Amino acid sequence: MDRSQPDASDAVAAYPRRAGASEHEIASQEALALRIAALLGRRFVPDFRPTRNRGEPPPYYVPDRSITSLARAAKLGIARAADLFGGVTPHAFVATKSVTHGVVDAQARAPQGWVRSLAGDLEEVVLRGYTAFALDDAHRAGERLLQTGALRLKPADANAGRGQVVVRNAQELRAALNGQDAATMRRLGLVLEEDLAQIATYSVGWIRVGKLEASYVGTQALTRDNSGEPVYGGSTLTFARGGFDELRALNLSDEERQAVDLSCRYDTAVSTAYPDFFASRRNYDVGIGQNAQGEPRAGVLEQSWRAGGASIAELSALQAFMLSPSLKTVSAFTRERYGADEPAPTSEQYVYRGEDSAVGMITKSGGILEDDNGRL
Repeated sequence: MDRSQPDASDAVAAYPRRAGASEHEIASQEALALRIAALLGRRFVPDFRPTRNRGEPPPYYVPDRSITSLARAAKLGIARAADLFGGVTPHAFVATKSVTHGVVDAQARAPQGWVRSLAGDLEEVVLRGYTAFALDDAHRAGERLLQTGALRLKPADANAGRGQVVVRNAQELRAALNGQDAATMRRLGLVLEEDLAQIATYSVGWIRVGKLEASYVGTQALTRDNSGEPVYGGSTLTFARGGFDELRALNLSDEERQAVDLSCRYDTAVSTAYPDFFASRRNYDVGIGQNAQGEPRAGVLEQSWRAGGASIAELSALQAFMLSPSLKTVSAFTRERYGADEPAPTSEQYVYRGEDSAVGMITKSGGILEDDNGRL
């Protein structure tokens, strides 16, 4: 296929969508699709379904998750990164936290397509940890990690930090593992990783929509959801027009440069291990903190090759670059807050505000903070 040929469709669709997606998730996906349609000069097609739009050229897709099957992508007409906002992986586990770590030993189980050599290539850019696809493997991995301090148990496919448990001893490990779903673990894996103190979480990413390209680095914040649990609360990001070379040319802090370097090395290693993978949106969370011995530690915590919490900021930055061709850098944010006390966002920053069936009252917003001329 000629990957340089123009797209035949003039449509953008918020599809596929996870079954059971809640109101704020649907609103976020559609808000992204509307903004991308404006960037591409296309029309947004609400309620798109391939069976409903049979015979039409495939749209530009804005899925709410990575496409985890090459055959599924081909059936949708997705053959390259320019066909969607997000990514396509050859196996479901590649799109989750599981790909970040290796299994505990040569006897540990792993799914078909698992590249065991990747763990060695990632060793210097991630924290100490393991991925387990069976409970007994998870027990062995956890016991090994507990020898040097507390660990964090992370469901492979959860987002916003939900479902994570800090484990400090063997008893807590048994209790945490007893609460895991064995079928999900066999399919997607479970991550066990050293827990850091005084941790700062950085977001590093690269996006391309049409001819517009941007890269970024910034920090994440936590907030409390309606049940009092700490979850993702938003990001403040600095964007450069272009790729990571343009981002490195900015006046970044030492920790920001470290986060960018770790993310680029992670991206290269995974792309080499799984050459069929492609994505137009690549986002990496990097943790920088201290281990149980008080030593500095840093590593990529997870990747996201789908529309995510920072995507409203990403598209706001692309829009700013489109409107001002001379603009080289811009700052943007996303914000998620729970409860009725959060003030309503302005119309320019509005994404969603309402009583969501899954998480309760939530307000989501995002937009530009300032550009390289200091303008809001």
